[in-house]
Amino acid sequence: MDLTFDLFWSFRSPYSYMIVPRLMALEAEFEVAVGVRPVYPLAVRTPEFFETRDPLWFRYFAVDTNREAAFLGLPYRWPRPDPVVFDPETRTYPKDQPYIHDLTHRGVLAAELGAGLAYLREVSHLIWSGEVDAWNEGDHLDAAAARAGLDPRHLRERAAAEGDRLAAVVEASQVAQREAGHWGVPMMAFDGEPFFGQDRFDQLRWRLLQKGMRPRASASP
Repeated sequence: MDLTFDLFWSFRSPYSYMIVPRLMALEAEFEVAVGVRPVYPLAVRTPEFFETRDPLWFRYFAVDTNREAAFLGLPYRWPRPDPVVFDPETRTYPKDQPYIHDLTHRGVLAAELGAGLAYLREVSHLIWSGEVDAWNEGDHLDAAAARAGLDPRHLRERAAAEGDRLAAVVEASQVAQREAGHWGVPMMAFDGEPFFGQDRFDQLRWRLLQKGMRPRASASP
């Protein structure tokens, strides 16, 4: 039987984007299953978090995300548009957000339909890689869903029709995330232990191996 762990993940987090390829490779190589649980970003949940940051936090964040993407060999550029709308005049995040709720809800549906990681990979690559401008326009999101093995129209229509239910699922995941030991993303929770940050992937893998994670038969030499 596969070991399982939860993945708390946000479409607005570059570090969330960066960890997905390694998680997909982990699932392919070992008898392990990732429970994908998309959550809203801190800018939506607790925007006051950013009001108290030292200016050096933002500068370091920009340096580190670019460096980490280069280290991992991933294309990277801040999204156009930002998945969370920001008002530069007031330096606040308006409550009316045109993208992030729908993105998150589609991610929840993709997980429920058995294609969670694949969908996160395709959509986060679309948003963060810089390979396209205006990721939200045209058929970009539909094409990403199709590459993940999903029916784009079905995903869109259900996300629109089930907004209240999906929002409740996200809220429950956010409660579970804090109960697991952290508030940030990406965060993996396994056997009562939180692993916060994409740079904790190696420690997660090490712990899973300690707990008996085995190679899949198809991945064996």
